[in-house]
Amino acid sequence: MSDSSTAAPSVTLRSLIPTAFLPSVTFGLSGGAIAPVLVLTALNLGASPGRAAFTVSLLGIGLLVGELPSGWFAQQVGERRAMLYSSTVALVALTAAPLVRSVILLEVAIFIVGMTNATFALARQAYIAQNVPPLLRARAMSSLGGSNRIGSFAGPFAGAAAIALFDLRAAYWVAVAATVITMVVLLVVPDLPGADSGARRAKAQGVAVVTVGLRDIFRSHWRVVATLGWGIFFMTAVRASRQIVLPLWANHLGLNAAQTSLIFGIASAVDMSLFYPAGKIMDRFGRLAIAVPGNALNGIGVMLLPLTQNTLWFVVVAMVLSAGNGLTAGIGMTLGADVAPAEGKVRFLSVWRLMADAGNAFGPVAVSAVTAAAALSLGIASVGSFGVLAALAFAYWAPKYSPLATLAGVRRHREEAKEEAEARKQLSGKR
Repeated sequence: MSDSSTAAPSVTLRSLIPTAFLPSVTFGLSGGAIAPVLVLTALNLGASPGRAAFTVSLLGIGLLVGELPSGWFAQQVGERRAMLYSSTVALVALTAAPLVRSVILLEVAIFIVGMTNATFALARQAYIAQNVPPLLRARAMSSLGGSNRIGSFAGPFAGAAAIALFDLRAAYWVAVAATVITMVVLLVVPDLPGADSGARRAKAQGVAVVTVGLRDIFRSHWRVVATLGWGIFFMTAVRASRQIVLPLWANHLGLNAAQTSLIFGIASAVDMSLFYPAGKIMDRFGRLAIAVPGNALNGIGVMLLPLTQNTLWFVVVAMVLSAGNGLTAGIGMTLGADVAPAEGKVRFLSVWRLMADAGNAFGPVAVSAVTAAAALSLGIASVGSFGVLAALAFAYWAPKYSPLATLAGVRRHREEAKEEAEARKQLSGKR
């Protein structure tokens, strides 16, 4: 289980804004700015539609490939430095992307950006896991997920404005500017009081930085990954498929691109309004209070989508899916921090995130495979079952591994924390 003793004593959500949430917003804005133009860039360089789709997929492939190495790297240099170094490499790749004149060089740049995304995302999650008390953890993780979504939501608008003023390449310069801002924030903003990291703690103790290897993590924690990890896999699979099934069904209903984009925008507002309330509920009533209904909402919403036959009901179901997506924004990161070991936390989280990335890659593939073999409505409905499977996995396995999964566990931890604080106060009084 996680060791709460490493948490910085005076951490609040407000203190995390400049050190964790702001860099997440700006880094997310960078990715959001280039997301709509990657296909167009590849096509302009002479790629076929199939090759252009592969080029975009390299972003996800880089993310998947980068997870395990990023755990080693963040453990070596510390979480905050890992965010800074990954931003630096991303800056180089993003600067190169609009300047290259061949598809293969663009693909190299996009793959590198995907790998830096893995390192940055793992490092920011580990930073909060190391420094936030358990009873604040869900709000912090949900806010972290929400801050990245805010950036990803704003990025396309900033990129579109730049393109309107200049040309397609301007979207990349927006991403470059956002990455530079991320680096400046990480360099200038003071760290949390008493902040800790695996690398810093090992250095202070005069021992080697690498205390727990990846093989040790697999050997000692394979059960939690092979059980509770499937909840993460199915959750990210259904959430990733949402980005595909909504536009596919909108097209089936005869909605044009502008109408689909407008519905997406409205639904995204619902999504972004729920991440903090979801975190607060998890901290107060336990992780299952959101993990089960949020994932059930995602699954049932997707399964209802093929039943919609007009725009009104399509908008209603899109809202339901966005609500489920917003509610589940921080569950994966929160549960990962709950069940991570005190030693080797960063390496464990890299394995945990690998399950999430695998689900993220699997969801769209499942939609495509079932649709090709049967029909679009069946492909959509079958992926909806992943949300129900995620809810069931969390309901069964989360209480076995997370001490904060249930309301009883939260109350028990709160009482223990109160007793520990009283004992510490009495000890300091005697001195």
